[in-house]
Amino acid sequence: MAIPTVALVGRPNVGKSTLFNKICGKKISIIEDTPGVTRDRIYQEAKYNNKKFYLIDTGGIDATKMDFNDEIKIQAEIAISDADVVVFVVDGKEGLTHNDLIVRDILRKSNKKVIVAINKIDVKEAQNNIYDFYELGFDTYLPISSIHNTGYVELMDTITNDFNENNTEIDNRLKFSIIGRPNVGKSSLMNALLNEERVVVSNVAGTTRDSIDSILKYNNEEYILIDTAGMRKKGKVFESIEKYSLFRSLQSIDKSDICLVVINAEEGIKEHDKHIAGYAIERGKGLIFVVNKWDAVKDTTIQEFEKLMRAEFQFATYAPIVFLSALTKKRIHTLMPEVIKVSENIKREIKTSLLNEVIMDAFQLNPPPSYKGKRLKSYFSSQTGTKPPKFTLRVNNKGLVHFSYERYLENKIRENFDFTGTPIILQFKNRSGDE
Repeated sequence: MAIPTVALVGRPNVGKSTLFNKICGKKISIIEDTPGVTRDRIYQEAKYNNKKFYLIDTGGIDATKMDFNDEIKIQAEIAISDADVVVFVVDGKEGLTHNDLIVRDILRKSNKKVIVAINKIDVKEAQNNIYDFYELGFDTYLPISSIHNTGYVELMDTITNDFNENNTEIDNRLKFSIIGRPNVGKSSLMNALLNEERVVVSNVAGTTRDSIDSILKYNNEEYILIDTAGMRKKGKVFESIEKYSLFRSLQSIDKSDICLVVINAEEGIKEHDKHIAGYAIERGKGLIFVVNKWDAVKDTTIQEFEKLMRAEFQFATYAPIVFLSALTKKRIHTLMPEVIKVSENIKREIKTSLLNEVIMDAFQLNPPPSYKGKRLKSYFSSQTGTKPPKFTLRVNNKGLVHFSYERYLENKIRENFDFTGTPIILQFKNRSGDE
């Protein structure tokens, strides 16, 4: 079952961000500081009573701002298209406002479950305003205080009432997503793989608006192919679209076993390409770089561009690189064999005896440096997970593990076993049982 989504909506300064941070259990900081890149993390995976869900903070809807109509459209799209539950946050202290009524009109058209959270109820004036909000015409009203936790448990119980515990995908078919910056050719690649015009394709960045899951049949096997929105518009008013596009891409990454990171060969490698690849690696997904529009490149060889890729993506040297043109389908046949190879590697299991042999040989060949008279020792190693492969090493003191030595051990594992296209996780635990 897919992880449900909860959207927080409302006008500015009603306490959405405070509630967002409270539900997530931490303050969400700025993740990028580059113009044109998503600045605020307005999405987060949250959990309440073993029920997982995505949480979106949609920003403030303000009818007094100049570009109001565009902003309304953005927020309405967020609330309507993906949310299973919408929490409409209002300011109990200020009472019902014209902006609240405009938000109300948007949400009425959504036919989604709407919970009106009357915030700042700890303020005396708010007590007198509660019943005014019933004019909004929704079924559920809950007085809360984001700062003082008043009504929090009741709100969370109501939000998650219809969610299942420990939401998990039950489809065992391999799932891979096509991710990347806007206008790198993600939709064209999807069409080329499916051999049909399933996605609207144009030369204008921002054509694809929704993630679309399709069934791909290849060599008598079925795969789930996930396209992602690559929306970006110019101007500050569309910053929310950029943020929302990133959220949807992350949803698609989370659903995937493997991510195809599409690079526009004409434009070259951009900093945001690295960020996108980083998101997939952070989530432990298989990774393949797809250099698209290769037919348009005349003055660079595959070898030269691959060398450049390896230099720019030093954190993912294990990922294969495929060069193709989605539009002309040139070299498109080289992609699926790589997907299949990576699909085998993300679930590869290594015999304990072989793994221990490799780790012990690595320690003997290049002993770890001593630290304050102590030296790291490894006693026993075993594989403790797949997708991505995870290895647990029992050591004398995990505090002695240096990052460079951990990288050395990872490289030794890769030298001996084929983990092309997949990150691997090394976990160190003390033999004494002190984790």
